Amino acid sequence: MNTAEAKRVLETALICSQQPLLVRDMRVLFNDSLGVDTIKQLLQELQQEWTQGGVELVCVASGWRFQSRPEMREYLDRLHPEKPPRYTRATLETLAIIAYRQPVTRGDMEDIRGVTISSVLLKQLEDRGWIEVIGHREAAGRPALYATTKHFLDDLGLESLDQLPLMESPAQQASMLDVLNDAPPAEADMPDAVIPAVQPEAAGSGDELFALSGNQP
Repeated sequence: MNTAEAKRVLETALICSQQPLLVRDMRVLFNDSLGVDTIKQLLQELQQEWTQGGVELVCVASGWRFQSRPEMREYLDRLHPEKPPRYTRATLETLAIIAYRQPVTRGDMEDIRGVTISSVLLKQLEDRGWIEVIGHREAAGRPALYATTKHFLDDLGLESLDQLPLMESPAQQASMLDVLNDAPPAEADMPDAVIPAVQPEAAGSGDELFALSGNQP
């Protein structure tokens, strides 16, 4: 198989996939006849070939995927004019604490926020797929330790936590995560022909730091 055909196969698989694809999974497309380095090189070439299109090829925490460019956001939003319920400030502040201080216990979060955090709030974030329990602290009662998930990074359009912008306070951190309230609908609710519209934008300040999609609750 020549390079052009291999890129065509990768391009088709990525566009048709409902989830990001790992390089090791993409090797299956070629019966493992192409190595990891070769596939990465082909993916980089595909990125360049799509630079003038309305979608782009990016690498996030869960793998590679196609996503719409920021300038396409206003048009794609017209496909889904009904906005689902928004997250509260308390929910976003709690999510920010977990994202920036992980792993943390519920007690840690309450100490930082200065208020009691309800189990319902944490359950909401778990159900959304943004946080999970990764263990328990060796202390009285062995409280659960919470951390963010790869799905959380995917919805932010990030490859790792190292790419989170530095913020000084939970309020600033929550402001950055506010954009999750403006995320487009879940992929499951989108027409089959629509490419997931996750759109990380250039770094700015406050709510302008990112424009995201992913699965809105």
